[in-house]
Amino acid sequence: MRNEKTLLVNALWDDEAKVWVATSDDVPGLATEAENINELVKKLKIMVPELLDANGYADGGTDGAILVKILSECTIVTNRRKQKQRRAA
Repeated sequence: MRNEKTLLVNALWDDEAKVWVATSDDVPGLATEAENINELVKKLKIMVPELLDANGYADGGTDGAILVKILSECTIVTNRRKQKQRRAA
C-alpha cells in the first residue's frame, strides 16, 4: 500500500427517495445513488477509478490501489412508546 491521500466520499441517506447518495470533492463528477450501502460500495469501486482517469488523476502507487474513505450519515426519527396508565386498585 502506498502513502497517498485518502479520498473522501460522503454518503447521505435520502429518506424521501430511500437511497444512499454519494458525492465527493476529491473525485470530480462523482454523484451516484444506491438502495443500500453495500450496493453503493460496489458502484464506487467502479466509478471512482473511472472518474479519476477521466479527470487526469495521477497514479499514486505501483499497485494501482486507491484509498477511499466513505463517510456515511443517516438521520432517523424515533418515538417514545406510550406507557400504559396503571389503574388504581
